Amino acid sequence: MSSTPLHLVPSPVEAASDDAFPHVAINRLRREGRLSAPLPVALGGEGLSEPEQVGALRRLLTETGRDSLPVGRLFEGHVNALALVLRYADPGTREALARDARDGHLFGVWNTEPKENGLTLDAVGRLHGAKSFASGAGFVTRPLVTARMPDGRSLMLVMRLKAGERADLGEWRVHGMRATATGTVDFSGLSLSDGAVIGAPDDYSRQPFFFAGAWRFLAVQLGGMEAVVEIFRTHMRDTGRGGDPHQQARFGRSLIALESCRLLVARAAEVAAAEALAPERVVACVNLARAAIDQAGLDVLTLAQRSVGLAGFLDDHPLEAQMRDLATYLRQPAPDFALTGMAAHVLDGDTPLHELWPEA
Repeated sequence: MSSTPLHLVPSPVEAASDDAFPHVAINRLRREGRLSAPLPVALGGEGLSEPEQVGALRRLLTETGRDSLPVGRLFEGHVNALALVLRYADPGTREALARDARDGHLFGVWNTEPKENGLTLDAVGRLHGAKSFASGAGFVTRPLVTARMPDGRSLMLVMRLKAGERADLGEWRVHGMRATATGTVDFSGLSLSDGAVIGAPDDYSRQPFFFAGAWRFLAVQLGGMEAVVEIFRTHMRDTGRGGDPHQQARFGRSLIALESCRLLVARAAEVAAAEALAPERVVACVNLARAAIDQAGLDVLTLAQRSVGLAGFLDDHPLEAQMRDLATYLRQPAPDFALTGMAAHVLDGDTPLHELWPEA
C-alpha cells in the first residue's frame, strides 16, 4: 500500500454541501487499492487484517478520519465487514467476497433495526424487514447484516445490492456526519440466494471480537480529534494569538488529551488483535480506550471552541463542520455500559494494575 497521505479532496458539490456523499474520496480509496488492503495477500490484498499488521491498519483508519470523519466512518464499516468475512466465512465465500472487494464494492455492517420491522429470515430462506441507521445506504453494495432466524438465533449475511436501491435517507437529518448517507434499507422480498451466509448462527456476537472490534472506530475518531487540534493551532497562528498564555494552556491540554488517546487506542488495537488474554480482559482494554476517547473528544471540542470563539461557529470556518462531525460521531451506543463494565472487571479481579494489559 502506498504511504502517500490520503488528503481526500472533495468535489465542488461535496465542498459546497456537507450533505453530499463523498464520491470523490471513496473512488480514490478504490483507485489506490485501499478497499482491498485488509484482505490477505493470498486473496489479493495487503494483509492489513492480520494481527501483525494491526498498527498499519490503525494508522490508516486514523489518517482517513483525520481527512474526513464521514469517509472514515464508511471505510471503518468496510474494514469491519471484511474482518467478519475473513474470520467466519467458508473458503469459497471468502474468495468470492474478496473478489468483490478487489472489484471496488463498498462493504458495511448494518446491525441496528427499527423497533417494529427488524430483519428476519423465514423457514424457506426469505428475508422480511429492514435495517436502520445504515451508513452508506444506497452506496454500500455489499452490506453485512444480521437476520433473526425462526429459532431466535441470528445469522450473518452479506447481501448483493445495486447502488441506489432499497434505501430511504429521508430521516437522516442530523447535526453532523451528514455525508455518510445513513438511512433505512428494506430487504423484504430478497432471499438467501441474493447473498451469502457468513459463519454459523450467533457468530456475529461472539466475544471478544464483537466488542473488541470497537477499537477501529476509535482510531477513526482519533483522526477527527487530530483535525480539530490542527485547526485550533492554525487559527491561533493566523490570528497571532498563539503567544497568549491562556491560549497556550488550552492548546497544551488538547495535546495531552490527544496523545493520551493515541497511546490507549494503540494498546487496545494490539490487545484485540493478539487475543492472548481472556475475552473479558480484552473487552475491558478496548472499553478503557473507548471511555477515554469519549471524554477527551468532548474536552478537545470545548477547548477549541473557547479559544477560537465565535469565528469557529461560522459556516465558512473549517472548525464548524469538523466540530459537528466529531460531536455526532462520538455518540456511540451505551457509553456508560462500556465505562462501568471496564471498571467492574478490574474491581472484581486481583491482577495488579500494571499487569492488566501487558505490552506485546
